[in-house]
Amino acid sequence: TLVSEEIVHNLLHLISNTGPATECKLLQVLVGLTSSSTTVQGIVDAIKSSGATVSLIQFVEAPQREVRMASIKLLNNISPCMGQELAEAFRGNFSQLSSLIRVIADNNGISEEQAPAAGLVADLPLQDSVLTRRLVEDGAFTTIISKVIMIRQGESRGGRFVNPFLEGLVRIVSRITFILEDDPDIIAVAREYNLTALFSDLLQMNGLDTVQIVSATALGNLSGQSKHLTKILPPPNAGLCFSIFPCLSQKSVETGVCRVHHGICSSRESFCLLEGKVVEKLVACLDHNNEKVVEASLTALSTLLDDGVDIDQGVMVLCDAEGVKPILDVLCENRTEALRQRAVWAVERILRTDEIAYEISGNQNVSTALVEAFRHGDFRTRQIAERALKHVDKLPNFSGIFSKIGAQ
Repeated sequence: TLVSEEIVHNLLHLISNTGPATECKLLQVLVGLTSSSTTVQGIVDAIKSSGATVSLIQFVEAPQREVRMASIKLLNNISPCMGQELAEAFRGNFSQLSSLIRVIADNNGISEEQAPAAGLVADLPLQDSVLTRRLVEDGAFTTIISKVIMIRQGESRGGRFVNPFLEGLVRIVSRITFILEDDPDIIAVAREYNLTALFSDLLQMNGLDTVQIVSATALGNLSGQSKHLTKILPPPNAGLCFSIFPCLSQKSVETGVCRVHHGICSSRESFCLLEGKVVEKLVACLDHNNEKVVEASLTALSTLLDDGVDIDQGVMVLCDAEGVKPILDVLCENRTEALRQRAVWAVERILRTDEIAYEISGNQNVSTALVEAFRHGDFRTRQIAERALKHVDKLPNFSGIFSKIGAQ
């Protein structure tokens, strides 16, 4: 067949040893083959076994537009299957990565090669900090974010290429949020571009599920750092009067202090969802038809209930945003195992608030969903579901259930 390893090896050899016109035709053949889900894996295997990755990447710098475009389309088609190999090749020659950014940056409308160029860069491993730092050094994010804003404001025209181009751009920008941990330089970049505000805005792009999934995921990554970045105020120096009557110095929440993170927060500086007015937008995504949007949004909201924050206040924030019922609904609907695991975790934390636990104790649907998770979830989910059931005093009815599970 045309996709036999030997024939593909011969095609790859010819591509590297012929003129531009033939190169273009052969690359286009491979683009066609990799556009089919039935043949793409065979091509990927042949590229890997022949060691042709580096030679294919060099064509992104080709002076002939048709050769360059065919190369970018081919690499975009195979990037979901070999992102790591492509990343290693780009690390070996950063000029080729820079060439892709120049293609993305072109301002003559949105061209046929820009969407696959953005998709290719977006498919490189998200936690590859070397490539992300290189993109920062090259000023790529300034260019890419300006493109995102132009498209969002309707200033760019590109017909059928607009949505895939935007999706690729947003995925590239989200790379910054995956390497924030203990990295002041990357945190500074996220602040400079005000990523919390950007992804909060993009989260509202209904109809573009990928953009919403990526935006919610990025917001969760950013929010996960808020507890480390909030500015903790030194305790006030209590005077004699306050030391004698300590009740006079106690306030439930100090003026200007974030109730969840117990410090001075902002959307830009500490990526706080509460200060960024993002909570309601994430809650609105919990009834989305796409469970991946729901999962990403619930994961982001769960950062308000995480260890190291004021969980009681996090629950109150969710109550204020009318977010508790939608989270309970996610648990009861049980659409996917991943969603159930995330919902059980969130619900257990919500039920630590006695008033809510008392109110929920009479909700048979929630109790049933927790029992199902207790019986059928993985080990960690069963442990968390057990704690949740204890909060609503429903566990005694199912005592000994762990010993029975093995016999079923």
